[in-house]
Amino acid sequence: MLEKGDGIMSTYTGAVENFRKSATAFMQHVELLSQARDAYQQAVTASAEMRSALDAGDENLRTLMAQLEQALNLHIARPGLDRKKPEPVKVEVIKANGESSGGVRAFP
Repeated sequence: MLEKGDGIMSTYTGAVENFRKSATAFMQHVELLSQARDAYQQAVTASAEMRSALDAGDENLRTLMAQLEQALNLHIARPGLDRKKPEPVKVEVIKANGESSGGVRAFP
């Protein structure tokens, strides 16, 4: 029965040693996993902030373009209203004898 006990003890000792080595190696990398998780969270947060800023910028651009289109449509629809009415022009009528008679006429 000693032989069977020696085999079990040997298996147990080998398994414990493998566990200790593996656990020690893993624990050396746990900090990397924590750092990776933190970096991932920062990237996700920054991505959301960028998306929000870009969406707000896009909305501002759409609003400005709509205002420009509206202003352009108003300008095209009323081209004559922006112009001044012609002012009367003073003309001189020259008679055949060289005398002039001043008068004011509206320019057509």
